[in-house]
Amino acid sequence: MSKPKIALTTDAVIFSSEEKKYQILLIKRKNKPFKGLWALPGGFLEEDEVLIDGCKRELEEETSLKVDSLQQVGVYDSVDRDPRGRMISVAFTASVKNSTAVKAKDDAEEAEWFPVKKLPKLAFDHLQIIKDAAKLLHITLS
Repeated sequence: MSKPKIALTTDAVIFSSEEKKYQILLIKRKNKPFKGLWALPGGFLEEDEVLIDGCKRELEEETSLKVDSLQQVGVYDSVDRDPRGRMISVAFTASVKNSTAVKAKDDAEEAEWFPVKKLPKLAFDHLQIIKDAAKLLHITLS
């Protein structure tokens, strides 16, 4: 019996707040799958890094944003969450003050702050991840 190939990814759920008005940082995907749709910054874990460092690296690579501390939201392991194959993601979250300037890089076509009450259509299961992170940080989405 051959073992299935499983990839490990991370996703960053970064909120900003200005006078209790929350925004979330999203990237527009440059590549398939879901090319052109908005998603959380994130990507594949390198063999020589721990999850939280991989999340910080992917966040900076895709948005130019550096964060010092992240809190784990959860593990997302639905078998069909990614059309490329079996992907397990560990999501992390943080809240920063004000909408820090961001710049799309790497495989992000755009990086932008969105009001949490006006989210665009999202790729993968990222809406669920955002809901879970918001609940953890006591942020109301609707």
